[in-house]
Amino acid sequence: MATAVESKATLKTPAYAAQSAKSPLAPYTIERRRPRAHEVLIDILYCGICHSDIHQARDDWGGSIFPMVPGHEIVGRVVEVGDHVSKWKKGDIVGVGCFVDSCRECEACRAGEEQYCEGVGTFPGFTPTFNGYERDGKTPTYGGYSTRITVDENYVLRIPEGIPLERAAPLLCVGITTYSSLKHFGVKAGDKVAVVGLGGLGHMAVKLAHALGAHVTVLSHSPNKREDALRLGADDFVATKDESVFKEHAGRFNFIFDAVSAQHDYNAYLNLLHRDGVMVLLGISEPTLLAAFSLIMKRRKLVGSLIGGIRETQEMLDFCAEHGVAADVEVIPIDKVNAAYERMLKGDVRYRFVIDIASLK
Repeated sequence: MATAVESKATLKTPAYAAQSAKSPLAPYTIERRRPRAHEVLIDILYCGICHSDIHQARDDWGGSIFPMVPGHEIVGRVVEVGDHVSKWKKGDIVGVGCFVDSCRECEACRAGEEQYCEGVGTFPGFTPTFNGYERDGKTPTYGGYSTRITVDENYVLRIPEGIPLERAAPLLCVGITTYSSLKHFGVKAGDKVAVVGLGGLGHMAVKLAHALGAHVTVLSHSPNKREDALRLGADDFVATKDESVFKEHAGRFNFIFDAVSAQHDYNAYLNLLHRDGVMVLLGISEPTLLAAFSLIMKRRKLVGSLIGGIRETQEMLDFCAEHGVAADVEVIPIDKVNAAYERMLKGDVRYRFVIDIASLK
């Protein structure tokens, strides 16, 4: 536990925060409450760095709340439990992903898809792990760039044995984002799957599609990623700088998982789909023109997918443990976080930065 001065109701907790969209992340102290009846207190061991951390810390999407403590790829150890907690005990190794609560009443929540919470009786949407407010609408949420976090027991995940903890952390975001889309759209053994972009999302899409038995091809503008793609489990690699490859591979794939955040031509990739093929958008890119003929002529589908719910996230973690799947990471001390942000924006990471929170204590 941190050595900061603590009260009976709250714990002063070391963290790293952005004070504004223009300021770098720097040391900051937040308060975490001691667990209520159904909450657990977690000592954070590792926290992954997501591209969305950067977007929100720099207010790229608007509506950011400062001061902000980012981080929603959290792995830690339970150190205290509320009086009525039944799912966890002290010492359990657990994870916390992109949200820490939801309304629990709407159709989506009752279906186990809390990521699409409609907010019956309260404000819409799930409660994000950071850059949001709890269900009271006024208590800010702070993320995993901190030494501990207090979370309702129903929004905590079990980290299975066999996954290195630092490599498990990114699974709470990029792992479930790719797994949920692969499962929802029915990818199965033998399907011809293309993954566009070999970054944090893309490298997990390759690993998980391969584990499901699909024939996986990586489509990338960077020819130097061929060796990595094959090492990660891809069966083939296509460099897309030469536009002739789009004609050569037209109609080849059943599924395309697009993990690119930069603007690109959806139509070119849609034409790589076979009849009834599905292209799933995972990256958040700039708007692009979409030609109706790209969809109509082969009854193709262009769809989007978010993260998964708690139940599906646990399923994903268990699947990864069973199949030996984990994120490829570079572990850093927290004082390197600003440099890591700049490297991520240049694509200089293979394939996820993870903060060793021991460096903050």
